Amino acid sequence: MGRVIAEISMSADGIVAGPDTGPEHRLGRDGDLLHEWMFEGTEADAEVAARLFAGTGAFVLGRAMFDVGVDPWGDDGTFKKPCFVVTHRPAEPLVKGPTTFTFVTDGLKSALRQAKAAAKDDDVRIMGGGTLMREYLHAGLVDELRLHVVPLLFGAGVRLFDGAVGEHVRLERTAVEETPNATHLTFRVLR
Repeated sequence: MGRVIAEISMSADGIVAGPDTGPEHRLGRDGDLLHEWMFEGTEADAEVAARLFAGTGAFVLGRAMFDVGVDPWGDDGTFKKPCFVVTHRPAEPLVKGPTTFTFVTDGLKSALRQAKAAAKDDDVRIMGGGTLMREYLHAGLVDELRLHVVPLLFGAGVRLFDGAVGEHVRLERTAVEETPNATHLTFRVLR
């Protein structure tokens, strides 16, 4: 059976979206800097980015992430796997090429259950945003946490761990990989 992996890019001071998020600045002001390593980095960065999709059978994301990403992701929906969007706003499934976005209104456990069924024996990736990731960690539903730390101090914006993740979430570092544009940390979540 596959793992549940929470994965996100963040600045060295814990920012996952710049300040002033909204339609004009979908990832906050200068928020795209957090993801440059994936798209404009070196070959080593590209290899790490490719692993986001390797072995993944389904993705879970929050409604805010979907709303800011759906247009830039283009006609194929980027993920090329089933995506389950945790939301309070019902919507019909959206098909973009090989990517189907299913809107789940009955909670994060239901979204994960559906994603696991779609992924079969492959991994499920929780891609964000930060609030959804914290909720999954708090619920004890994450097996592995991967943080892509960009060498940048934002100073302001949306912090990944500004909210509760439970009393304590113990982590065991299982890998550290350095590329020119980020440090990639992998932790096993201990229960």
